[in-house]
Amino acid sequence: MNSLAKIDLGAVATAPYNRVKQHLKQGLEQGHWKPGELMPSEAELVALFGVSRMTVNRALRELQAEGLVDRVQGVGTFAAQLHRLSSTLSIRDMHEHVESRGHHHRLDLKLRREEAASATVAHRLGLKVGAKVFHSLAIHFEDDVPLQLEDRWVNPAAAPRYLNADFSSTTPTQYLLEVAPMWEASYTIEALSPTRQEARYLKIEPTEPCLVITRWTVSRGAPVTLVRLVHPGSRYLLEGRFQP
Repeated sequence: MNSLAKIDLGAVATAPYNRVKQHLKQGLEQGHWKPGELMPSEAELVALFGVSRMTVNRALRELQAEGLVDRVQGVGTFAAQLHRLSSTLSIRDMHEHVESRGHHHRLDLKLRREEAASATVAHRLGLKVGAKVFHSLAIHFEDDVPLQLEDRWVNPAAAPRYLNADFSSTTPTQYLLEVAPMWEASYTIEALSPTRQEARYLKIEPTEPCLVITRWTVSRGAPVTLVRLVHPGSRYLLEGRFQP
């Protein structure tokens, strides 16, 4: 199995979420839904395309990021006003990424608890040192290969039910996008050696270089989460495209 997580543009074009996205985008372009008009529900799109709710959710999130739809939690999705502009922020969920490559994703949750915020965590989440914070540690697998370690801290005010969320049917990223959908994010990307614990969980040597992404996010002006994502260098490649 090729375990490098490269972006395959052909696979993306035919991915289930993209079929849903293009269907809705074409409908908007053809005027099937006027600005402010309620669009099909997630349940209707799940039934129409025979895909998961997570897949539909991703399509709607990307349309929202492009400024084409507005989503109101508990109400529905609406065609956006045409005069609105939007900058794009894409947070790729590991489940979606692995499944789009035709492989099986599995989440192994190692830890989920309430604890006192360290100075670093408190600073990023706008809390006092020692304040209550939620902490989870999970391993994302592609088939049987550990591809990413996710070490996450969550602001309880932004996601008060995080400790009780069912991660057998969703991921921490998906859950947080649901409860705090309008995000801003900052991140750093570094090449680092894993800690002993990270190497053990990822089944790599402690000397193997890793790609480490640290990201902190904000929703409606309130800090949501700080997460450290560790990827074995031999299994993950961060790749993109630029055209002047």
